[in-house]
Amino acid sequence: MARPREFDTEEAIKRATEVFWEKGYQEARLPDLLEGMGLTRGSLYKAFSDKKTLYLLVLAQYDKEAVGAAKQRLTDVTVPDGRDRILGLFQAVSDRVAAGDTRGCLLCSAAAGFEMSDPEIAAAVAHGLGGIRDALEAALHSSTVHAEWPHEALRALANTLLTQYIGLRVLARSRVSLGVVEQSKDNVARLLDGAGG
Repeated sequence: MARPREFDTEEAIKRATEVFWEKGYQEARLPDLLEGMGLTRGSLYKAFSDKKTLYLLVLAQYDKEAVGAAKQRLTDVTVPDGRDRILGLFQAVSDRVAAGDTRGCLLCSAAAGFEMSDPEIAAAVAHGLGGIRDALEAALHSSTVHAEWPHEALRALANTLLTQYIGLRVLARSRVSLGVVEQSKDNVARLLDGAGG
């Protein structure tokens, strides 16, 4: 009879997330993961097979929680104007950085890393970022400024906003203060107001 696991799998994935967030996929070594997760080598391999499988689980959990929260903010009908939802998302990122959170976005960091050469990891990252892009587009459909735009124009603007979001989250991780993070909401507002349908 197999012995039950002596650790909480969900908690182990959360701890692995912190390791990957700090070091990145490439630089997170087995000893880093074992120490961060509080597991033995045998327990880690038995539960998660290998580092890549663990990382894909981390990305899936991050998609569910962090990306899910961003999508919820962008589709929140209690904020009637989708433009305000978009600005709220960027303001929330700026506020987190101002509060000292320089971790950035796990997906955005992965998108800029060597791990994207792996098709499965690239697909997981694309899925998460695609969810944010689709939520940005949904917010634009609810914007008093953009609701009447053609579908292609809304998709193009959502793509542009996604690049702004990714760039902002990567820059936040760099810890370089160029005023971009602090001014992100105003910059996005100018983009939204200056774009033409």
